[in-house]
Amino acid sequence: MTAMTPAPAPDPQHDVPGRIMAREMAEQPAVLRRLLQEGAPAIRQVAQDIAARAPRFVLLTARGTSDNAALYAKYLLEIRLGLPCGLTSMSTTTAYGARPDLTDVLVITVSQSGGSPDLVASTRAAREAGAITLAVTNNPDSPLAGVSEYHVDIMAGPEKALPATKTYTASLLALYLLVEGLRGGDGGAAKVLPDLAEQLLARQDEVRALAARYRFAERMVITSRGYGYPTAKEAALKLMETSYIPALSYSGADLLHGPLAMVDNVSPVIAVVTDGRGGEALQPVLDRLRGRGADLFVVGPAHQVEQASAGFVLPTEGVAEEVQPILEILPLQLLAHEITIARGQDPDAPRALAKVTETH
Repeated sequence: MTAMTPAPAPDPQHDVPGRIMAREMAEQPAVLRRLLQEGAPAIRQVAQDIAARAPRFVLLTARGTSDNAALYAKYLLEIRLGLPCGLTSMSTTTAYGARPDLTDVLVITVSQSGGSPDLVASTRAAREAGAITLAVTNNPDSPLAGVSEYHVDIMAGPEKALPATKTYTASLLALYLLVEGLRGGDGGAAKVLPDLAEQLLARQDEVRALAARYRFAERMVITSRGYGYPTAKEAALKLMETSYIPALSYSGADLLHGPLAMVDNVSPVIAVVTDGRGGEALQPVLDRLRGRGADLFVVGPAHQVEQASAGFVLPTEGVAEEVQPILEILPLQLLAHEITIARGQDPDAPRALAKVTETH
């Protein structure tokens, strides 16, 4: 008589809201380690091949969370390489049929899935127009990777939750390693990240207490400057897509040009304060916010958090400014997760969203 294979034990966490997002956030230290140990050599080779072709400037193409990763790459490319770059408007190609001359232009398309039709179409058009095309995705078998001349695999593993977490930080690290490779660097500043990420994610109880403070917020403003600005934009996106709280992200410089008028002592302001030149540039904005009596929540160095209404201290000593965004987003991912659960919603499955957004 053949023995029957026992059925798998039921998952006791199956119906727990946010369990998938929580698991994927917790995977981030391992993803960063894998990318540094296994992915870095391939990224370095791609960078060397592209550098040998001496692109004259860079265009970055992306949507959603990947667009925020692309913005981070823009800061890296302009600051670290002195290479002019811009963010593309895909509709000029996909809707209007424009065909600019892209000879010797590096076009980097960032996409978690590599499946969005507009990204594939615009990348194909860029390659036909003479561009050097590079796809940065979590799927080396994707249509986007197929139409691109070069590909970088961010090696994050399957991402099931609709809000992107581990693919965002993996994209940041992959783009950092790419830019370092383009400039002939070794990317050594990233080596501290996996261990520090593990320490930050272990501080979930701190974030849960902050979520209790902000669960009833009707609006949030998130601001930063320099390398921290993409973090502000990504944090706003995470809060909106999970908790449905309207979250407005501004460069600190732009905040002073009008939007500061809406800041009061009711709506929280989250300031992402990178330790370095970006944080120094943000200081006058922080002073103005305190002067208006804002409920100021700072993510950054201890001395900045001490001057705020609330905050989360980041380890910044010995962490280069250009890699701090890979750590800055972690407590803000946790905050979006905890606020959403505190509001009785499930961050794993935001309403009206799909994992692959099919725009044209």
